[in-house]
Order: sequence, then structure tokens, then C-alpha cells
Amino acid sequence: MGSLTFTTSISELKRIGVRRAKVLSENHIQTVQDLLYTFPRRHLDRTSVSQIKLLRKGDHSSIIGSVRSMGEKAIRRGRIFQVFLSDGTGSMTLTWFNGVKYIKNLFKVGDRLAVYGKIDYYNGFSITHPDFDRLSSHDDPVNTGAILPLYPLTQVYKSAGLEQRIFRKIMLDIFENLDEVPELFTQEICEKSGLIPRKDALHEIHFPKNEDSLKDAIYRLKFEEHFFLQLLMAFRKATLKISKATPFLITGPYVKLIEDSLPFELTNAQIKVISEIKDDMKMPQSMNRLLQGDVGSGKTIVAILTIALAVGNKAQAVLMAPTEILAHQHYESIKTILDKINIPCALLIGQMKKSERQKILIGSESGSIPVVIGTHALIQDDVHFNKLGLVIVDEQHRFGVKQRGKLIDKGLNPHFLAMTATPIPRTLSITYHGDMDLSIIDELPKNRKPVVTKVIEPTRLNSVYLFMKDEVSKGRQCMVIYPLVEESEKSDLIAAVEAHKQLNESIFPDCEVGLIHGRMKTEDKDNVMELFSKNKIHILVSTTVIEVGVDIPNATVMLVEHAERFGLTQLHQLRGRVGRGAEKSYCILVKRKVTDTSRDRLSIMERTNDGFIIADEDLKLRGPGEFFGIRQSGFLQFKIANLLTDGSIIRNARDVAFSVAKNDPNLMAPHNRYIRKTFMEDYADRMDFIQIS
Repeated sequence: MGSLTFTTSISELKRIGVRRAKVLSENHIQTVQDLLYTFPRRHLDRTSVSQIKLLRKGDHSSIIGSVRSMGEKAIRRGRIFQVFLSDGTGSMTLTWFNGVKYIKNLFKVGDRLAVYGKIDYYNGFSITHPDFDRLSSHDDPVNTGAILPLYPLTQVYKSAGLEQRIFRKIMLDIFENLDEVPELFTQEICEKSGLIPRKDALHEIHFPKNEDSLKDAIYRLKFEEHFFLQLLMAFRKATLKISKATPFLITGPYVKLIEDSLPFELTNAQIKVISEIKDDMKMPQSMNRLLQGDVGSGKTIVAILTIALAVGNKAQAVLMAPTEILAHQHYESIKTILDKINIPCALLIGQMKKSERQKILIGSESGSIPVVIGTHALIQDDVHFNKLGLVIVDEQHRFGVKQRGKLIDKGLNPHFLAMTATPIPRTLSITYHGDMDLSIIDELPKNRKPVVTKVIEPTRLNSVYLFMKDEVSKGRQCMVIYPLVEESEKSDLIAAVEAHKQLNESIFPDCEVGLIHGRMKTEDKDNVMELFSKNKIHILVSTTVIEVGVDIPNATVMLVEHAERFGLTQLHQLRGRVGRGAEKSYCILVKRKVTDTSRDRLSIMERTNDGFIIADEDLKLRGPGEFFGIRQSGFLQFKIANLLTDGSIIRNARDVAFSVAKNDPNLMAPHNRYIRKTFMEDYADRMDFIQIS
């Protein structure tokens, strides 16, 4: 084997024959570079290995020991397989509940194992379904003092003979024969950002000299991943900034008329955000701004004033919402204000009479209807505008990139404002929305009272029902929410329908109890919501269809069933449906399945009404994909970076990426050639994974 480069095929490496090359290739490892960027999932050294006699229940620990015995055991619901491990200071049990036939063939007495997992204690220390690796005698970090890389090798790798020891030898062979590694960053960037050279980082991530050199390698390699994603953002933002748009140079008469007619004072945060939007829209480039504000912070009035600014400059405006309920809600709120100043406004949704829809299509195309609010119906091919100058998208993470783009394409580079009531932690915001300017309303209107939140066991429900009856007797209203998740949608829907029947007939026989869920026809949903808004329905049983867009100031109690099944951010959104009036309001969370995790999660809801604190906790608990309610196989698949813990690295990488993009927009400078090559090969086609779909 001669000298190796990044592009050398793995088939040229010794220890990799046809079979191993096939397995590696099927796992997207085809070159030396691919192998070098297959990072260890963790490292073992003598300082991180625990002695069995010193283990503590609840800790996550690494143990190295020898297999003393093993065997199957019958239990009430099947069979388990157990391995008994000893390290000279004590013994422990490793237990597997599934795949007994497969697991029992993996071990033999005398095997030296490195195991990792959560320590439990029952007749001695134990780990259920531990993470484990087989070690050879000279690989033992306790005896050698070496820091041992452990790679993410599945059984598919192992079936081809690619065990940990062989994989490490392949890596050592590469480093012994590797030519110069192409450096991505200039010496100035490396010094300023505290980055060790790329070649050193790759060597130390696999075979670190010590803990400090491993930390330096991890920092450098995380920086790389964040840098390229931020570079993508920088190019998106630059592209949008050169999009010529019609500048809105005058405030126009409508903004002042609306401000003077408001029955409340705008908060300082709202005033600041409106000023930022005005400054953006004066420019001859398209505004591209994200407005972030907690539930009830007053984003709608900001949207109305932005619409008024556009109409005052003889442009049309559209607002797209993700659900018909939310579109209706926006329409009612916006129309009430626009009617006072004689600005025509229309609602365009999927379920409407053909004659009504035709009227709106004619009005939007001629320009006689300057403001249209709607759902996905707005992006249909037969919807045209005369002079679309402003696009507003609410809860924009619920729309795909192409959907938003299709609406924007109906104008000539219109100004774009996205709104969300989902507080997004800063690290997520600059990763997912890094191409947008950010405005935050971080102040609630003075009349908003914090909602009192309590977590209860089902045994306390009767006293809650009595409290709800008391609230209804005072002329107030309540909501009861049931979870609805895709995997069990049918059974959850049945649970909500049956609960409505029980509440209506047995618990609240003297109250009007309504039901709303996503499978109802639009007119039926509208009818229920209208009755609820007029207090003709006292208690509304609902699935999460009302998560956003329901504004009933008279509603003072929300009871959430099976609260442990909701994400914290979703619970916070739901809680925002009460407390919108002058009366003190309550959110009661019923936990049906009590675990340590659910107890900790729900206690966060009791402690704070701050959406940003809740969002941070939700992100830590669920990760970014679940945080936004999406599951995508290609969704920001980092090799080593971590959105939850890399805040300072992300900000540093962002500064460098935006500086590189500004100074060399086409990456044609000689010192950026490897950045250009990597970007074009690995990142340029990932545009849609950045914006959430």
C-alpha cells in the first residue's frame, strides 16, 4: 500500500477485501476521507472506567470485565439472556429481554468486554441492554493506559470481520501512509477561532494522546460541520438580499389610523419590532424576517400594521396559516380592524363555495381585494395577484420550503415575514432560520396574567370537575384536551369521542359540552367554534386541533389529559389558549403514566410560563426533529456536532462563515478552494434540510 490521499478508494487498503469493501460501501464509506470521518462513538480510558464495587444506582458508567458465566432464564412473558461479568472488584449482571437467540451467540466465557449503560440494582448491580464491545488483551485501557476509540459498528460490520480491533488497525494503517490532508481554513481563521490543524484533529479524534488533545479535535471537527451549514445560510441570505423588491417608502395613512383606534397601548417590544419591519421594507431588497413571540405576545397586531403599511404603498398582502381554524381566527381579527379603515379583506380556504371562491380570485387578480388570508388554498395555480408586495406566513415551520416559495413566486420578490409562537432556542434559530433577520417580542401585554399550572394524578379529577362547574356557573368556559398522535390516531380519536360522551352525560349534565377534532367537516368545526365563541358551548372537548388559533377570552380552565404524551412546547402552545381575558386562568395537566422523566418534564410547566425556557428544556429532552414535530431521515444528520450543546461553537462558526461568504461570494479565492470543493460536494444539495418541511 503506497501513499494515501483523501480520495483513495477503500478497496486499495490492506485488511479490506471484497466483502469488507462491499459492507463499507453500502454504509456510504467509499474513500479514505469517508473512513477518517467515521468517528468513534465514544472513547475509553482508565479514568472513565468504573470499578464494579464503586458503582452507584442511576449512574451511566463504563465497566471493563470478563465473562464468568451466562445463560437463558424463563420469565412470565418470555425468556431473557444474562451475562455475569466480573472485574476483580465485584460482579454484575447484563440482561437482554429481546433477541435471545441472536444475543447468546455473541459471547463465550472468558471474553473481555467493555460495557456501558445505566446502572440498576436488584440482587446486585445490573445493566439492561448494555452498549458493549469485545476487547483484546492488549486493547485494555486499564492495563495499557491508552485511550481506546470505540466505533459505531453494527452487526453488519461485524459479520464481515470488521470488529473494533480490526477497524482500529485499518485506521492506524491509514495514518501511517497518509499524505498531507487538505486544510480548509486559513492560518488566520484557525488562530482566531482556536482550531488545531485538520490533520491533527483527524488523528486525535481516533487516537488521542490525552484528554485535552481529544477535546481540541472534537472542537475543530464540530466547528467544521457548523461552519458549512452556516455558510449555506450565508449564501441563502445573500441571494435573498440581492432580490430586487418594491421599497415601501411611505408609512401611508392606514398605520396611524389603526394605531390611534387601538383600545390598548403597544408594548415597547411591539414598537421595536414594527420599527425593524418598517426599516426593512424601505429597502429595495426583499425583507426576509422571522417574527418570534410567545403565545399572547401580540404578533397579530404587528402583522396587521405590516399589512396596512403594504396597502398604504398600493401593494397587496397575503397571510397564509397552516390550519383552517387559524386562518378563520386571523381573518376575523384582521377584518375587524381593516373594516374600520375601509380596506377590503377576503378569506380563501379549501372548503368554500365555488361562486364565493371565484369572486375572491377575480378580486385578487384585479387588485380590488388588497388583503387575502388563507391556507394552502393560496398556493393553488389559479390564484393570481395584481401587485403582491407582502407575504406573511404564520407558524412557518409547518410549511415546506416549496410551499412558501410557491406563494412568494406569485409576486415580484415580495417582502416576506414569517411568524411563530413556538419559541425557538437561539442555537436552533441560527441553524434553521439563519438566513433570516430575527425580531423577538419578548414582552407580554400588560393585561395578560400568568396562567396557573398544576400537574395532578387522575384521582384528583373529581375536585377539578367541581372547580370547572364553579367556573361555568360564573359565566366562564373550559376546554378539555386529548392527545392525538399519528401512530394511534384512531384509538385516540375514539378516546376523545367517548370522553365527550361521558363528560356530557355523567359529569356535566347541566352544561353544554361540545366536541371538535380534525376529522370533522370544516363547516361542522366552524359551527362548534362559533358556538364556543358565543358561550353557547360551556365546555369544549378537543384534540390538539386547537393548539393554535383559538382566541376565547372567556375561557379560564384548560384540562389536558395524558399530559405526559405531549411535548413541552406543545403543552405551552395549548396553555396559551386560556388566560387571554381579564380573569385568572388555570391549566390542569393530568399525568396518567408516571415515570421519572414525565414527572421532571411536567414540573417544568408548573415552574414557568416563559416559552423560551420551556423550549430549551424541550429541545434537550426531545432533539430538534421531535421539537418541531417532524421525523426526517435526512434531517440535519451531524456526524459529531450537537445542536443542544454547541451554542458557542455555532456562533463562532457563523461569524467565520458569513465573513468568508461576504469576502469571497463565489469561493474562487485560492485559499478557499477546499472550502468550495467540500461545500459543492457535500452541502450544496442540502438546502431543503435547513428550512423545516
